[in-house]
Amino acid sequence: MKILVTGATGKLGTKVVNTLLKTVPANQLAISVRNPEKAEDFRAKGVDVRQGDFDRPETLDAAFAGIDRILIISADGDNDTRIRQHTNAVEAAARAKVGFIAYTSIANASESKNLMAPPHQATEKAILKTGIPYAFLRNNWYLENEISSIQGVLAGAPWVTSAGSGKVGWALQQDYADAAATVLTGNGHENKTYELSGKPLTQEQLVYALSSVLDKEVPVQQVDDAAYADIMKNVGVPDFVIPILVGIQQGIREGTLDVESTDFEKLLGRPLTPIHEALSQLVRANS
Repeated sequence: MKILVTGATGKLGTKVVNTLLKTVPANQLAISVRNPEKAEDFRAKGVDVRQGDFDRPETLDAAFAGIDRILIISADGDNDTRIRQHTNAVEAAARAKVGFIAYTSIANASESKNLMAPPHQATEKAILKTGIPYAFLRNNWYLENEISSIQGVLAGAPWVTSAGSGKVGWALQQDYADAAATVLTGNGHENKTYELSGKPLTQEQLVYALSSVLDKEVPVQQVDDAAYADIMKNVGVPDFVIPILVGIQQGIREGTLDVESTDFEKLLGRPLTPIHEALSQLVRANS
C-alpha cells in the first residue's frame, strides 16, 4: 500500500508526514509538492518526493500514479482559486484510480456559512461525485492560528477580538496531524465524516487559560468589526488580508466554529492536548 500526502512541506503536511514515518516504512510514503527542493529532508529519509502543482493538472497525473490512499490538504488562497485547485486534485485522484481520499475540510462544512466554507463544500461534493471511498476530516481551528495574538500579548498588548461570545474548537496542528495519520493508516474510515473539534471556548475562556499559563492577567478588548479592522491596519496587517480576518471574527461570532464532537478523541484513542498545555507549547515556541 502506498500513501501520498499533498502539500507536505506546509505546516500541517510536514506534521502529518513526520507522524506517518513513525509507523509507515518510508518507501510506502509519497508526497506531492509544488517545489520538490523544499522536501529534501523527506527525500533523505526515503520518502518518494513527487512534483505536483494543483494549478497544473498534468503534473498531478504523474504525482498520483500508483497511489492507494491520498490525503488532500486544502490549499491556501482565495475561494475561487482553492475551488479550482482542489477540483483539479480530486479529478486527478480519480484518473489515477486512487482507492481512498482523505480531505482536510472545515467544521460543519456542508451547512457552514463561514467565509472559508465554499471551497470545502465544493471539494467535498467533488469527492462524492467520484464514488471513491473517502474520509472528510472537518478540522475546526488550529490553535496556531492565534500565534500573532499570542505574540501581541507577550509584547504587552491586549487580546483584541470582534468575535463576541462565539466559541471555537481550538486544537494543536499536531493533534489534527495525528488524526489524519490514523485515518490514512487505519481501517474502517471509508465514507466517514469526522468533526474534529476541541472543546468549544469563547475568546475570554481561551485568554483566561493563556493568563494562567503566563501567570498574569491578559485583558480582552472586545470591539466591533470596523474597530477590529482599524486595529489590524494600525499593526501593519496588509489591506487585502484585513477583510479575511474580519470575516473570520464574524464567522466565530455567528457560531460557525461552535461544534461539539467527540470524533477527535475517538480517532486518536486519547484525549486532545489540554488547552493549557497547548498554549504553553506555543508560548515557549514564541517567547
